[in-house]
Amino acid sequence: MTVAGLLLAAGAGRRYGMPKALVRHRGRLLVEHAADALHDGGCVPVVVVLGALADDVRTTAVLSGSSLVDNPDWATGMGSSLRVGLAALSTTAATAVIVLPVDTPGVTAAVVRRFVALASPAALARATYDGAPGHPVLIGRERWQAVAELATGDEGARPYLAQHHVDAVSCEDVASGADVDRPEDLPR
Repeated sequence: MTVAGLLLAAGAGRRYGMPKALVRHRGRLLVEHAADALHDGGCVPVVVVLGALADDVRTTAVLSGSSLVDNPDWATGMGSSLRVGLAALSTTAATAVIVLPVDTPGVTAAVVRRFVALASPAALARATYDGAPGHPVLIGRERWQAVAELATGDEGARPYLAQHHVDAVSCEDVASGADVDRPEDLPR
């Protein structure tokens, strides 16, 4: 069974003050941390969706082994990036996809491996941290089209998840699921 990784890294990071894909944390870019977590966790292929300052990400980030795709509508929100990423994966043999936003630097390969182990064509699961929903999200291939149809604005997969049973996967023992919205949110 093949499980793809989908890294959503297209946003402008308005609250942060710059695209989060280009934020340096512990000597590396957030986009590199996230792509490595997906690769090291067992995802094949890994697709990175770019948008704001895509050329800068391409020339600055070390993303070998990842497929980079552009979202021309990145400014409309995460939903369009999710649609672009799922479309790029539609020609692969992936059974499921693990979706990860670029602004979760505490997500580790150990978390990704938990989701790889749960993958199936009908899978639907999301990480929880101390009971609160977080990332990543696992979406089985049978669900991709319906997820894409509901993905609009900054909602991403949230509308689909709200309408279906989602398996909760506790991950606080191996990671932090905190989102980085502002510079002060970066883990020290």
